[in-house]
Parts: sequence; C-alpha cells; structure tokens
Amino acid sequence: MSGSLGDDLVGRRRFLTSAVLGSVAAVTGASMLGAITPEAAIAVGPAKLAAGAVDPDFAEGRITGINGNVLLVAGSDRTLQRIHVAGATSVWKLRTTTFEQAQVGDGLYARGVRLGDGTLAADAVWLNIVNLDVRITQIASRMLHLDHYGNRVIGHVVPGTSAAVYNGTPAVSDLSLLQVGRHAQVIGAWRPDTSAVDISTVYAAA
Repeated sequence: MSGSLGDDLVGRRRFLTSAVLGSVAAVTGASMLGAITPEAAIAVGPAKLAAGAVDPDFAEGRITGINGNVLLVAGSDRTLQRIHVAGATSVWKLRTTTFEQAQVGDGLYARGVRLGDGTLAADAVWLNIVNLDVRITQIASRMLHLDHYGNRVIGHVVPGTSAAVYNGTPAVSDLSLLQVGRHAQVIGAWRPDTSAVDISTVYAAA
C-alpha cells in the first residue's frame, strides 16, 4: 500500500476527526463519568448540549508542542488550545498510559475544566483514538487489511493488547475467528500521518 491518508484518501486530519468514537459527544459524555477506556466512551450516549452550542470543557486537534505539562494543540477549526495535564489526568493511547507518551503530531481529544486564562485542565485525554466501521479485505500475520468506506487502512495487531469481541461476548485475544469479507468495528490508535492504526478491539460476528 502506498501513499498516506492525506495524499490519496480523505486527508489526515479529516480522517482522524471523522473516525473518533463516532462523534465528539460520545467522548465528552464518557469522560464526564470518569471513563477513559474506548469501550466505556462508546457505551455512553451523547452529551446534552443546546443546538449549535460548543462544549467549553472539551478540546480536540493535533499536538503542535509540549511545554512541561502543557500540550499545545491546533484544533480542526484552527483554534489554538492549551491543555494542562496533571498527575490525576487519565491518558489513553491504545491503552491507559502516561503523559510521557504524548508526542507532537498526535491527534488529541481532551475533557476537563476550562480555567480563567482559557487553558483546559484535563481530567481525561485520548491520543489518536479512532472508531472505524470497516470491511476486512485480507488477513495476514499480525495485520488486518481493512476498507473504511473506500479508504484502505492497515490494522496492526499488537500482542498483549489487541482483542476481539465476537457477537457481544467478552473480549478475547484470539483473532482467528475474523473472516475476510465480513464487516467489523475497529477501535484503535491511529499512527499519525499514515493510513495505519494499532488495534485495541475488533467487534465482529463469529
């Protein structure tokens, strides 16, 4: 596979933004309940906001700089954001992790409390998280070839992390029941500026 999402698919930022957990509202709703796992975020319904309203306690975009414990983020609407990460902030990047895993170029979704100077004091941060409805086109060793509405995506299986949920049963590490040609939902972490994701969970029918 050649090219990047920005060059021959739908655009890197557009891909990340459209893929994130189905909607921004799902992420904000989950973090209000203290959840950080992608499964918990998906399970929570949209936050109740007035039509056209902007949630002041939510931020999204790509990290452009890191200054101590503050992430500098350029939003998809070109808004510049400052995200303050403290020791109590929950951070997800394929798995629950630490602030040190954040890198310039990562996509970011954050929920917290807006301070008087405009900084967002984050209680939860998701890095590069995507939720993709896909069709499995090929299965290789530690790799799934996926079609996401005509966009080709490579899903990397991460030993010890990637799991599958078949027909709503508990998650298992065995991905051998996945089938070429079948549709699935893939939760994972985007590899910035590529058309690849590291797989967290695949939801599929056995």
